[in-house]
Amino acid sequence: MIRITQIKLRPEEGEDLLLSKICKKLKISEKDIESWQITKKSIDARKKEAPVFVYQVDVKTKKQEELFFKHGKGPEIRRVTEARYQFPKDARRTMQHRPVIVGTGPAGLFCGYMLSQAGYGPVLLERGGPVEEREEAVEQFWKTGVLNPECNVQFGEGGAGTFSDGKLNTLIKDPFLRGKKVLELFVSMGAGSEILYDSKPHIGTDVLKQVLKNMRQKIESMGGQFHFHTKATNLEITDGKVSGVYIQDTKAGGITRFIAADVLVLATGHSARDTFQMLYEKRLNMHAKAFAVGLRIEHPQSMIQISQYGEKYGALLPPAPYKVTARASDGRGVYSFCMCPGGYVVNASSEQGMTAVNGMSNHARDGRNSNSAIVVTVSPEDFEDGLSANINPLAGMEFQRRLERNAWRLGNGAVPIQLYGDFKENRKSSGPGEVLPDTKGQNCYTNLRGILPEPLNRAIIEGVDFWGRKILGFDRYDAILSGVESRTSSPVRIERNDQMESSIAGIYPCGEGAGYAGGITSAAVDGIRVAEAIISIK
Repeated sequence: MIRITQIKLRPEEGEDLLLSKICKKLKISEKDIESWQITKKSIDARKKEAPVFVYQVDVKTKKQEELFFKHGKGPEIRRVTEARYQFPKDARRTMQHRPVIVGTGPAGLFCGYMLSQAGYGPVLLERGGPVEEREEAVEQFWKTGVLNPECNVQFGEGGAGTFSDGKLNTLIKDPFLRGKKVLELFVSMGAGSEILYDSKPHIGTDVLKQVLKNMRQKIESMGGQFHFHTKATNLEITDGKVSGVYIQDTKAGGITRFIAADVLVLATGHSARDTFQMLYEKRLNMHAKAFAVGLRIEHPQSMIQISQYGEKYGALLPPAPYKVTARASDGRGVYSFCMCPGGYVVNASSEQGMTAVNGMSNHARDGRNSNSAIVVTVSPEDFEDGLSANINPLAGMEFQRRLERNAWRLGNGAVPIQLYGDFKENRKSSGPGEVLPDTKGQNCYTNLRGILPEPLNRAIIEGVDFWGRKILGFDRYDAILSGVESRTSSPVRIERNDQMESSIAGIYPCGEGAGYAGGITSAAVDGIRVAEAIISIK
C-alpha cells in the first residue's frame, strides 16, 4: 500500500477531487487504482486568507512496486503495511465466577466488550439508568432543578462522556493500536466513519446515545449482562483477595444483594465519591492527585470562526476549536479544557447542595456559542492549606465539594453566571451583554469570585487577558463565565501494579475514575488494557 501525504483542497473544493489529485501525484490513471481511503484529515489555517484541508490517503494500485520504486524516496509518498490491533490469544485465565465490572463509562464498556468477545460473559453494574432512561432524567433535572443523585450527567450508561462533546482525540502513545480499535468499534456501533481519520474526531451527544445502545446490545449478544440502577456499596475481601461485591438497588428501595467475584474491575468514573470513600475504608491503596478547577467561558461561535479561520472562509469551514495555555504570575498553569464548538454549558451536578458544570455539543456543533473550561492546576498541597505531608487520599475530593457548595449557594441550585468584565472588577452581574448564555439548566447572574480561592481567580483573569491578544474578543467584557468546573479529572489515583491489579488481589482499577485516563478514548484504551491483563493471568 502507498501512503500519500500533503494532498490539499481549498474550502470551496469538494472531496470528489481527491481521486484526481491522487492520480496526479502518482502520475497514473484512475483505472490503475484498486482502492483508496482517507487516513488523516486536518485544517491548516495558518494563512487565514488561504486556509486548506490537508489529507493523507492510503492507495492500493496495480502498479504498487513500480510506483514505489519511482516515488518511494520522497517525503510525501511512501510504502506502508496495514497494521491492526490484536487481542491476546495465547493465554486464557480460568475463573470461578464471571468477572464483574463496576461502571459503564468508556473504560467499563470497552473492558466488558473485550471480555465478552473472549467468552467470559462479564457482569456490568451501573448505578444509573440505561441511556434512554438517563436522558429523560437529565432533561427533567435541567427543566425543574430536581436532581436524581443516582442518574444524572455523571452517572448512567456511557458515563460522564455521554453528555459532553464526545471528543475522541488523545495524546496517549499507542504502539499496540488500541486507540485505533476503539475508533473502529465506535464506527461499527453507529458513529460516523470520519472519526477514523479526522485530526480532531468527535461523536456528539446526540449520536453517542445510539452508539451506546448498540454497544450494549452487542455485549449482551456475546454473553455479557447489564444491571442498571445497581450500585456497588461494599466489598468482600478474603485472605487479601476480593471474593465478592455487595450491591444495592438504587431504584427499588435500596435492596442489597451479594455477587461472588474473583475478578472485579473498578471503572467508576471520576465522580463516584461515595465509592471512593468505601474503597478508602477497605484500605485499598490510593492517593490524592493533582487536577484542575476553574470556570466555563462562552463566546459567540461566529467570533471564534472569524478569529481562527478569517472573515472570508469562516462560514465554509467546520465549527472552529481552540486550545490555549498560559502561565500565571504565581507559576500556576492555566489552560482551556474540553472546548465545545457550537455547544452548551450544562449543569453536571451529581450531589445535593452542590453545583458543577461541563460542556456539551451535538454532532453538528450548531449552537450559537462556543464554550470551554478555563482551568488552573491544583495539587495536593492546595487541598489542606499547604500541608503536603500525610494528605488524606480523599482531600482533593473534599476540595471539589467545597467549591461546588460555594457555586450552589451563589445560584441557589441554578448555574451561577457572570460577565467576564464584572468578574474582573469583582462585582455582581445583573444581565447579559451581546453574548447570551446557552445553558442546559437554569442559570442566574451573580458574582463568581466567591467560588474559587482568590489565587485561582487571578490566574484565570491573567490567562483570559493574555489570550485576548491572540484570539480577538476572547477577553470581551460580555463573555459569559459560569461555575464551577470541578470534574476535569479524578481527584484520586488507585494504585495498581504492572499486572493492573490493586493492592487487593483480583481488583483492577480502570479508566478515568481510577486516575489512569483523561477522556473517552484514553479511558476506553485503558479498559482494553485491563481486559488483556485479566485474561492473560493463568
